Amino acid sequence: MSGSDGECQSSGMLSKNQLLHLFDRFAFLTSQPEVKKRIADAVDDKQEAVAVTTAIQEEIFLEMGVGKSVLLDIVGEQIKSFIQVLIFRQLSPKACVAQPDVCASDPRFGLACLGRVNMAYENDQDLMIRFYGFVVKEELACEEAELGPDNFAGKMEMQLKLQEQQLEMLKHMRKFHLDDQSTILENLHQQMEAANFDDESSVFSVEQIQDIVRRRVTPVFRLR
Repeated sequence: MSGSDGECQSSGMLSKNQLLHLFDRFAFLTSQPEVKKRIADAVDDKQEAVAVTTAIQEEIFLEMGVGKSVLLDIVGEQIKSFIQVLIFRQLSPKACVAQPDVCASDPRFGLACLGRVNMAYENDQDLMIRFYGFVVKEELACEEAELGPDNFAGKMEMQLKLQEQQLEMLKHMRKFHLDDQSTILENLHQQMEAANFDDESSVFSVEQIQDIVRRRVTPVFRLR
């Protein structure tokens, strides 16, 4: 997964295989109890959960050899300049691997690539689905740490019930004409907008759907 000849990759764009490796590795790590505890402990210490998940992504990039070679800020500026000269004149291109006390890998290149996935792979439907799944996985990892295991499990159960209700609503909607379906969706959007897009506002009951269709077919005319 690293650059050629053991060098750190620091240019271009991550390949599809590299991104898929990142997504799979991140999903595996964030499912491990010790990593869940790491994120939760950070939240308990008043740190942002997303800062930890970002750090985990950076660690994966380091494993993959993705990042630019940078000089560690461990010496004074004059000594640092002298070491830089030695690196460029004497050390091999593999210096970032061979001299860990002098060089390190900066994973920010990998993070920058994640910010360009939408543009670079917009026509790759499979990768984009996996990318959005990766984003959701990070959000859920953060949310679990912030809510705690019990509250998070309760919320996931509610989300599952809501998804089941939405599926039943869509199945019922398909029984109606396309014009009726459009009217139902328009009313649903208005309801969600009025409720500031609260999750529970994203569902109509069978009775509500039937009422919307009935009012569309037999509109009420008011006398002037």
